[in-house]
Amino acid sequence: MKLLHTSDWHLGRSFHGVGTLPAQRRFADQLLGTVEDHGVDVVLLAGDVYDRALPNVDVVNLFDDILARLNAAGVPIVITSGNHDSATRLGFGGRIMERAGVHLRTRTADLDTPVLFPLTVSDGGPQLAVYGIPYLEPRLVAGELDAEPASHFSVTEAAVNRIKADLVSRPEGTAAVVLAHTFASGGITSASERDLAIGGVGAVPLDLFDAFTYTALGHLHGRQRLSETVRYAGSPLPYSFSEAAHTKGGWLIEITADGLAGVEKVDWPAERPLSLLRGKLEALLSGEEWAEAENHYCQVTLTDDDRPANAMERLRTRFPNTLVLMFEPEKARGAVAKSYSDRVSAAVDELDLCCGFLDHVRHRPADDDEQAVLRGALAAVHAQEAAL
Repeated sequence: MKLLHTSDWHLGRSFHGVGTLPAQRRFADQLLGTVEDHGVDVVLLAGDVYDRALPNVDVVNLFDDILARLNAAGVPIVITSGNHDSATRLGFGGRIMERAGVHLRTRTADLDTPVLFPLTVSDGGPQLAVYGIPYLEPRLVAGELDAEPASHFSVTEAAVNRIKADLVSRPEGTAAVVLAHTFASGGITSASERDLAIGGVGAVPLDLFDAFTYTALGHLHGRQRLSETVRYAGSPLPYSFSEAAHTKGGWLIEITADGLAGVEKVDWPAERPLSLLRGKLEALLSGEEWAEAENHYCQVTLTDDDRPANAMERLRTRFPNTLVLMFEPEKARGAVAKSYSDRVSAAVDELDLCCGFLDHVRHRPADDDEQAVLRGALAAVHAQEAAL
């Protein structure tokens, strides 16, 4: 049996102000293409289906379309809720949708109720049991799970123990796959993930999952192998520039009556890659080494000692998809190094004070035209004061 491990779709998310719905529709085509090309039997989605608890209509329609296409292909999907999802809204109609092959595990009460699949064609043969652990907010579920103290480790351990208790009641030879939206120790975070705990991520140790054939994790956006049987699929699209080096995709898992037979990567290349550019403005605008980034989404860090005028507009003449612009001068000028209070106390007149403020906030001195505008504004203020 072949399973496709995915997670963190974040349907409806924007990327630095750019809507990603067209890219997510393209991902849907890639997902269905992978299912068809590799003969996938079951799709796994380990949380963060949506980016918001209240997704808009177009986003819900996209998810509905993906489910309908999987149903038409005869491929079931097992879904858990993540910390971005509203578990109640995502799980609505779950017991009815089971009949259509859409298996939602969004309630704590259902985490030890597996979705069962035969591993052989013969009746009574070994089975695959797929369990789904939704995102567990410790303060909300600790009582229901009898977990003390209320922490990510305690509630996840309690959930895993319930699954183990169910698993031992299954026939010998049952393979177990667990979906969980959590931060397992050994993972690497990226900037677009929301913390799973106030003040930091509550990590859980890998050995919690030793009893299972495979553990399909969600929450971290970089695809990674924590152990042979515990992996993050990562997000199908990049959602921050910290993911520029990621190769997006999922894991194709094969499970037989003998257990885990193999895991291989499936890549879903982005239509528009990400580039991190750094250097002086004129060099970036003329250097051939950055030609490949001309059609990429770009985050640019300018290192000019003086902040260039109209920097974003000029960058976009070559890199039209520049979304983030930062300034990190290679060396601080003496005036820049001064604190603003030093500037105020050292100003010789009102014009010097205004020019110092402008220099302080944008790291570039006022030019002659700007100084003329400031002189005119100060003269107008003095004239108004004299008329009072």
